[in-house]
Amino acid sequence: MATHDRKAGFRFVSARSDTGRLLYEQHGLDPDLLETNIVILDGRSYTKMASFAAAMKSAGGPWALLSVVDFLPKTISNWLYDRIARNRTGSLTDQSSPKRVVILGGYGVFGGKLALALLRDQQFDVVVAGRNRTKAQAFCEVHGGLPVYLDRHDPAFDTSLAKLKPFVVVDASGPFQNYAEDTYSIVMATLAAGSHYLDLSDDANFTSGISELEQEARSVGKTALSGVSSVPALSSVAVEAMRSDFLRLDFIESAILPGNRAPRGLAVMRAILGQTGRPIAICRDGTLTSVPGWSGLERRRIGPRTGGLPPRWTSFIGAPDLQLFPGRYGARTVLFRAGLELSVMHLGLWALSWLTRLRLITSLEPLARSLRKVADWLAPFGSDRGGMEVRVAGLDKDGLPKAANWTLIAEAGDGPSIPAVAATIVCNRLAAGSIATGARSCLAEFSLEEIDEATSHLSVKTFGETDIAPCLFQQAMGDDFAAMPGPVRNLHTVFDRHVWSGTARVSRGQSMFGNLLCRQIGFPPEAGSVPVAVTIERHADKEFWSRNFGGKTFRSVLSLRDDQGKGHVCERFGPLKFDIDLTHDGTRLCFPVARGRFLGCPLPKWILPESEAFEFEENGRFNFDVRISLPGIGMLVRYQGWLEIGTS
Repeated sequence: MATHDRKAGFRFVSARSDTGRLLYEQHGLDPDLLETNIVILDGRSYTKMASFAAAMKSAGGPWALLSVVDFLPKTISNWLYDRIARNRTGSLTDQSSPKRVVILGGYGVFGGKLALALLRDQQFDVVVAGRNRTKAQAFCEVHGGLPVYLDRHDPAFDTSLAKLKPFVVVDASGPFQNYAEDTYSIVMATLAAGSHYLDLSDDANFTSGISELEQEARSVGKTALSGVSSVPALSSVAVEAMRSDFLRLDFIESAILPGNRAPRGLAVMRAILGQTGRPIAICRDGTLTSVPGWSGLERRRIGPRTGGLPPRWTSFIGAPDLQLFPGRYGARTVLFRAGLELSVMHLGLWALSWLTRLRLITSLEPLARSLRKVADWLAPFGSDRGGMEVRVAGLDKDGLPKAANWTLIAEAGDGPSIPAVAATIVCNRLAAGSIATGARSCLAEFSLEEIDEATSHLSVKTFGETDIAPCLFQQAMGDDFAAMPGPVRNLHTVFDRHVWSGTARVSRGQSMFGNLLCRQIGFPPEAGSVPVAVTIERHADKEFWSRNFGGKTFRSVLSLRDDQGKGHVCERFGPLKFDIDLTHDGTRLCFPVARGRFLGCPLPKWILPESEAFEFEENGRFNFDVRISLPGIGMLVRYQGWLEIGTS
């Protein structure tokens, strides 16, 4: 019947499942005897041969001819049915019962996608649970599953959950940022019911904190995993697959960019708005710091030029990766970004973030319903294409900079199915007994191959790319980069941000005009010994340098001038831009100025600055010696000193 039910008009439930037993009892039958199938049509139940006749008649077409058995005398038809049933029940006695999965919030955006995925697998008996009984029933009437009312705030929640006898409980409700009171009450109730626990948490504190229940989970021989979603479950699998090609990981960044036509769950919107404009703790360059939520505007293209996503705005937002990855992978920098496809929506949210950043309001979360309506009005615009990218960078096995990324592109509206992929895989692994017991964050619990298999029925493609020259100076110097002294190479290995500090000696020339020019450019004043800090930030294909000498800062922007490997870079100081032809003389990296421009106009040689700038290694440290002169005036400034990378 299941094979030929092409219209999917029937929903099939195993008689030995909890749902099947409940239906048997509701219709006055003993679920342990299995004397008959039950066919329920329009609320009316049919048993024995009448059930077969009703099913054939409902199937229509040539199958309806088989309903003629309904005209046989009942004693004859039931005698015939009983003969067949003996063989059927004999064959069923060796089959295992489906495993019940209770999904809290199973009618929501992500919970519903998980329910649909598990309903496709006959080894699972799916219960769609939540506070809204009407929504649960409506979902099950269309897709199948058993609707159940469950409210975690209900005093009878623990008892009601235990009565369902779940194999796995999945919390897909959220927002997990708001589980402040009795944070892990659902987890405890699940373990007490003798069930495994999973959740789709995107909250760093909640996901990392579940390890507190390690002893409780082990004592009952169950597994409790948090963050069984896009992050950190999928992102950690990608990092784990790519890290084998690296000697050391320095940088990890994930980004999620949904299509504008994707449905927007209220819980997800509340989670994002609750973070917008508020401090988000991150590990950057080995230091624990914070950034405002939805800050750090940056255009990002993910995936290949053919088949990937065009550039979209992205911003910083919180995720479990930010807390979990620095310790697990030893990365000095871990970042997470999200973006909205329509610029008006992304930049509009960025503008609203200033209300919180300036402390005019405490949170944007109360605006969730109103902003959801605005988003729904704009839903027809944009596309149904979204994506996720995980980027890693560090040193390869030869100690040279290298980067790699894994990208997933979802089309045809399949993006919202991605957060449910991890839970689908883990449910299957739990059914197979291939996941260790205990309570922990869901990190690298499966493989990239399992992701591909779990998304094979979706319009999803994955890509992997490697960049063997991801750093600006590595691109400029080509093969000579590997020959540079280690400390010099390290300073120019910039994936996101570096802060180096040390001391310097600053000398100025004697010319009054030269000193006036130095002040205009921002060069530091003369000093015998002054603390110096150099911050280098990478944005797209440019490096932004900030040099602080005892509180006096001057800045410049470096970029590649032409083809890689020629040593040609540009350095811009405000309206001044200089072409530098980098050379390596065996022990030093040299920065001679080839030509310059002011507001785009070429500078004649008689006013072109002369640069004697060198970087080298001395006593195992990075050293610099920079002397800048002007024809007819002489030396403007010279600064010499050493730097070491900042420590956490």
